[in-house]
Amino acid sequence: MVLGSGMGDLANHFDCESAVPFGAVPEMEPTTVAGHKGELHLGSWAGQRVLLFIGRLHFYEGHPWRQIEEPVAIARELGAEVLFLTNAAGGIRDDLAPGSLMPIRDHLDWTRAFPSWNLGPGSRPSPYSERLLGLLGRAAEDMGVALVPGVYAQVTGPCYETPAEIRALRSCGADVVGMSTCREINHGHALGMECAAISCITNRAAGLGGGPIHHDEVMATGRAVREKLAQLVERFLGVV
Repeated sequence: MVLGSGMGDLANHFDCESAVPFGAVPEMEPTTVAGHKGELHLGSWAGQRVLLFIGRLHFYEGHPWRQIEEPVAIARELGAEVLFLTNAAGGIRDDLAPGSLMPIRDHLDWTRAFPSWNLGPGSRPSPYSERLLGLLGRAAEDMGVALVPGVYAQVTGPCYETPAEIRALRSCGADVVGMSTCREINHGHALGMECAAISCITNRAAGLGGGPIHHDEVMATGRAVREKLAQLVERFLGVV
């Protein structure tokens, strides 16, 4: 499991047995982004053995893509069969206000050259597990929360998108946008892992809100929704 921006405190619900900083793990580096502690923990949560990455590395920090994908490879080498990611994202779909949660059913990878040429949802099998998506939905129903799955778009960052880019992403089917997840999920799927992810909507995407987007806003909203997300994760882990 990977905890995204502003979600590191979810680790308080986790029974940690051992922990190491990212910098002590071969092929990894310390994080430089606020809200990403940069530690790897092993322990248990809701009766499951969990390898927990508190934070992640990003391409915009100057890391090559192979290093972005390395945590997934490490987890697989250590025996993990399920990959579960969380991220902070900007809401594009009208119902996705700050504080919303959206399970990801597919994604658009706009981190490559000529992104509009890349295969998108419906043109290839989704790397996201239908079984895990169903379990997330049932866990949310048990909490009395209705979650509508959607499509996540990854861009490289580090700057937030322009309103014109958001209009382009929306026209291509994106419901939310962020700067992580797609490459990690693609790598996990290629390694034979069952994959799932959920986005915490921390702001309205550029041109859809009332003002400029700030990382502090992302962090504050992530903290505000963490208890709801923690409950969802705990129920999900209890049945996965």
